[in-house]
Amino acid sequence: MKRRVILCPNPTKDVGLETSREAKKILEAAGFEVCISPELLDGRPDDWPEDLPISELEDVIDSAALVVSLGGDGTIMHTIHRLMGHSIPVIGVNLGTVGFLAELDRGDLPMLVSAARGEYEPSPRMMLEIRVERAGKTVYTNYAINDVSLHGIVQMIRMTARGDGRKILEFSGDGIVISSPTGSTAYSLSAGGPIVEPTAENLILTPICAHALIARSFVLAPDRVVTVTVSGLRCRAFISSDGDSFEVYDGDTLIVRKAEYKTVIAHVGEKAFYDIVFEKLGEAR
Repeated sequence: MKRRVILCPNPTKDVGLETSREAKKILEAAGFEVCISPELLDGRPDDWPEDLPISELEDVIDSAALVVSLGGDGTIMHTIHRLMGHSIPVIGVNLGTVGFLAELDRGDLPMLVSAARGEYEPSPRMMLEIRVERAGKTVYTNYAINDVSLHGIVQMIRMTARGDGRKILEFSGDGIVISSPTGSTAYSLSAGGPIVEPTAENLILTPICAHALIARSFVLAPDRVVTVTVSGLRCRAFISSDGDSFEVYDGDTLIVRKAEYKTVIAHVGEKAFYDIVFEKLGEAR
């Protein structure tokens, strides 16, 4: 059994790195080697504590049993992007607000030991491969665990969405969200899209404030290749994918498909996805 655990804290969320220290102490007491590879940190600050030496993720990842992300959903998504191409499970400790991607809260840190021992239920998550084409050339590529949205600034934009070349929707509106099942409880849900179990494999298309009654959310098969073309653009428009942003121009085409990569979330505890949905959305069951 591998005995190394990597902690990836967001120093702006883990104030004073107190949660990281506690997690490190618990895991080391259980016999695990703990490495620290912070998120959203440009170099090592002068005031970084000496008791938490920093390791480069690439130097320690191959021999790790588990990666622990400490922060909000944005931190967890950033961690997942860093793990692309590595089949190492990740577990999130929520230090943010909603924390849909996080399995644990700060009071659940002892459960990290079980996860590190492999005593978890693997929760494989489909990811999205994103590409933007302009005049037949690829000008942007990325991956997303949650979603990619296309939206205009100030004014409505005109979009045509297709699946495998066949038209699905053509409408004017604020934009469109294409989400994975994991991202169905994020922007897509706010725009009126369905809640989809995160281990499912589907592409979810949800219009944002569409100026057409027939523009509704679609749940598509995972092997569909979705394209969204912008036409008649009279304002600035952008795509956003897991916090990254890219400006698009009139005639650009956004292409989204199921990625070859998957992320494995280490699920521990007794809470089902449905319990988490009601808990996070503040509904009484």
